[in-house]
Amino acid sequence: MKVIKPVLSIIRNKYLVASIAFFVWMMCFDRNDFFEQRERRQHLYKLQESKEYFTLEIQKERKFSQELKNDPAVIEKIAREKYLMKRDNEDLFIILPAEEQ
Repeated sequence: MKVIKPVLSIIRNKYLVASIAFFVWMMCFDRNDFFEQRERRQHLYKLQESKEYFTLEIQKERKFSQELKNDPAVIEKIAREKYLMKRDNEDLFIILPAEEQ
């Protein structure tokens, strides 16, 4: 009986009951509930990481582009490595690893 009276007085407090109901509703049933917010925050972190990665990649590509525009040695290097081009007085030997043969 002594335990029931404080519990009943707490339950009769309409502000506390309304606050608890509001908290439960916001945590579980709302469209923007706690779990949805957590997933969105994780997605945001992944997007920020990918933004940093692509920003660095863009900087590398811009640097490479400037090198291609200004340095003929880089153009020659790309032509020889990627397109297997050679000068007129050279012979080109392609050695493939054993896995690709």
